[in-house]
Amino acid sequence: MAARLPGTFVGECSVDNLTLKRGKGLKNRTNVFLNTGLGNGRKLSMSLNNHQQPDSHAIFGYFVCNVAKSWHSSFRYTQSGYGDFHSSSTSCDSVGPAHDVPFDTSAREQKLTNSADSTELKSPSGNTLKLVSGSCYLPHPDKEETGGEDAHFICSEEQAIGVADGVGGWADLGVDSGYYSRELMSHSVDAIQEEPKGSVDPARVLEKAHSSTKAKGSSTACIIALTDQGLNAINLGDSGFMVIRDGCTIFRSPVQQHDFNFTYQLECGRNGDLPSSGQVFTVAVAPGDVIVAGTDGLFDNLYNNEITAVVVHGVRAGLSPQVTAQKIAALARQRALDKDRQTPFSTAAQDAGFRYYGGKLDDTTVVVSYITGSGDA
Repeated sequence: MAARLPGTFVGECSVDNLTLKRGKGLKNRTNVFLNTGLGNGRKLSMSLNNHQQPDSHAIFGYFVCNVAKSWHSSFRYTQSGYGDFHSSSTSCDSVGPAHDVPFDTSAREQKLTNSADSTELKSPSGNTLKLVSGSCYLPHPDKEETGGEDAHFICSEEQAIGVADGVGGWADLGVDSGYYSRELMSHSVDAIQEEPKGSVDPARVLEKAHSSTKAKGSSTACIIALTDQGLNAINLGDSGFMVIRDGCTIFRSPVQQHDFNFTYQLECGRNGDLPSSGQVFTVAVAPGDVIVAGTDGLFDNLYNNEITAVVVHGVRAGLSPQVTAQKIAALARQRALDKDRQTPFSTAAQDAGFRYYGGKLDDTTVVVSYITGSGDA
């Protein structure tokens, strides 16, 4: 994510063929570029370098689970044309290399198995519900060596997932905000394990995690838990989640931004937004529902109906959540590199007065969770 930092003001902003003035400058450039003045007189520059081709350097991603309480480097998944993938399944014990699964192929489809580690909960109707999750992470090609700035976790036993997106603008100050997002997610896992079984409160979890995170940087956060009351969640910033039922999006968390490309963000201390600024949700779910959580690398590049189409394909083909997440991430990366397609980011930029077209290349995290019932295979 390249976005403004807390406590800054925009001095100059330009996008491809920009015609709208903000502040004191107007320039035509090939990238989204922000010059911001800091309160201490320093100047911060941030750019959204767009439309770059990925390379194939060895990279890694981060995955937290409740077994080891530590970060694990996930195995690499490579697919021609999309760069390197990192995929995580629902427990550290089952993390492994994924198979090639291009979006349009039906051969070698990985089927959903009974081996996923998940705890059963009862819905208000008395049905036993389970959360079966998998994930895929694609760092920005320019950030492969450091692992990018996204982080996520899957707590299978506690029926919880979370994503965080470190704000990329900190790099211009010599700070890797990926440390902040990863520490925030690690402390979230610790806080979840202290919650009553079946009654995880994501808002309380985020409060605890924020107060414990001391790394420099800032980050968005989205934490979701399947509880006795349904799906409980908190979202702060432009990460988020959606719930899909019978091929339709029945819920999508709204984006929280102070201004275009200026997301709500947590930071150590009280310099950023506070966890209490996050939006809290309770969503009734049923067997067959699918949750898709992700960072803005997903939601800036794919519309709801595009994500839903991949989910419908995956469910009908019997794909595991992990493979479905890989397919969604692959399509998001494809859109990010497309200069000639309208995307959610280009729509938002145009609505804000900028002349911009195409996707936005960024770290991309996708977590897919299937809600299953006690009778599901």
